[in-house]
Amino acid sequence: MSPETFNHMVYRDYKDREIMGVYQALPDSVIKLYGAIDNYPTTPILLVALLRSLPPSTTRHTWESCAEVTITNWPDIPIKPAQGVPFYTPAQSPPAGTARNPQTSGKPIPKLFKPLSVRGTTFHNRVGLAPMCQYSADDGYITPWHQAHYGGIAQRGPGLMIIEATGVLPEGRITPGCLGLWKDSQVIPLKQVVDFAHSQGQKIGLQLSHAGRKASTLPPWVGGGVTTNTVGGWTENRDPFPDNEIVPKEMTLQDIQELKDAWVAAVKRGLSAGVDFIEIYAAHGYLLSSFLSASSKISDRISTVVASRIVTGLFSKFLGLRADQGAVDLIDISSGGVHSAQKITSGPAFQVPFAAKVKKAVGDRLLVAAVGMIKHGDIAERILQENDVDVVLVG
Repeated sequence: MSPETFNHMVYRDYKDREIMGVYQALPDSVIKLYGAIDNYPTTPILLVALLRSLPPSTTRHTWESCAEVTITNWPDIPIKPAQGVPFYTPAQSPPAGTARNPQTSGKPIPKLFKPLSVRGTTFHNRVGLAPMCQYSADDGYITPWHQAHYGGIAQRGPGLMIIEATGVLPEGRITPGCLGLWKDSQVIPLKQVVDFAHSQGQKIGLQLSHAGRKASTLPPWVGGGVTTNTVGGWTENRDPFPDNEIVPKEMTLQDIQELKDAWVAAVKRGLSAGVDFIEIYAAHGYLLSSFLSASSKISDRISTVVASRIVTGLFSKFLGLRADQGAVDLIDISSGGVHSAQKITSGPAFQVPFAAKVKKAVGDRLLVAAVGMIKHGDIAERILQENDVDVVLVG
């Protein structure tokens, strides 16, 4: 390679040479320093990078200033691309959110930043992005808003990300602005979000949902009421929540079969988009939750098909059974939203006691995630340590 010359690169504070990484001299055959210029206002960041990349000698070197640097042997330093994505971006290795090992404090790595492996997939920390509705989809399709939203979070390194409630049927969306996956064409924009997360070394999953009696609502900033048919709603499918709203339409056996088929199809579409895992939304009074809740009104004919309801006292036993069958790897414990008469006092970590109780019941057979206004890292670490849960979801 031909020599390259950098003029007027001045290391102004030799006392900080170790902080800058410039702390060892190089062999004379590699680099020559000569001349002197005082009070030149440039710090040689590029020179620092070169010095880090070239073979060090064992002799300490003190710099006060230098004027001209001639490099006669440039190293070949490739910039590795991210693997497995259809575009170029530099590989993030290790990915953001990876704990430094060993810790500079000399203390053990906090549990919050210890990796977690599930079926051969390793999550580099235990901080998860909870699914958060963005109400910004167009006919169920992901838009640039979602790309910016999930892309920005992926750069910051949660151990796992969960894409918001995604309807398996158009009438299964919470609002007309919620995501959906009932059409093959909705896979491509979803894959773009997934690919970007993977380019950052992050794991990303998808929450599939059917809102049932709580579908066809308005976004919260306009009051969260009913979205009427005139403006894109589907109120004929709504159940009353609260009780003074629209009279429910009971599902038929054919409706249930169509729901099952739609759910399977949506799972396959999500996997074709490359998601690392699927979360089934079965909480907060939405459709699957309605089948599990003792407060729901289910006809005897439907009950025989569903087999039985899972009431609160049997829930942990049910989860343990499903875990033993290999059907569930992790459960995210949350409460509320089942009946309008429920009065729940929210506050920091207010849902954690439920997660702790389930974890105590299922033990190591099932991973358990805690949620509920967990806003600080020290609180998240304490939740993991004191309640023996496995993951903390925040959002």
